[in-house]
Amino acid sequence: MWLEVLILAALILVSVISAASWLGKRQRGLTELIAQLEKQLEFSTQQQQQYQHEIEEMRTGLIGVGQRVLQLESRVTDLSTELGHSVQQLSEKQQAMELTEPESKIYTRAMKMVQLGADLEEIMRECELPRAEAELLFNLHQQKKSS
Repeated sequence: MWLEVLILAALILVSVISAASWLGKRQRGLTELIAQLEKQLEFSTQQQQQYQHEIEEMRTGLIGVGQRVLQLESRVTDLSTELGHSVQQLSEKQQAMELTEPESKIYTRAMKMVQLGADLEEIMRECELPRAEAELLFNLHQQKKSS
């Protein structure tokens, strides 16, 4: 009977040692897995911080670009307004000159005749212009019509 108890105790001891060995291996595997997961978490955290930093830089850059666009838009609006005034003033001066200078009336009439399809000889005769001036007006206004 003592022999049976001794054998049973030996079997139990072998089972306990085997189970302890298996648990030790299992624990080492879990410890390694935890270490790997901690490294991945640390790497992911570093990447997240880097991405947040890059996003902040882009946001700052976009704000600067937006401010520059607004400045340029304001400048374009101002220039457009100035240009509109200048064009209007120039047009008014041109009209005033046409009304006051008799020579410009002749040229204005010659331009209208070209626009209406008059030929070179008719323009020279009606406006009393030399051939060179009539040809110049004729050629300039013919180019405008074809453009």
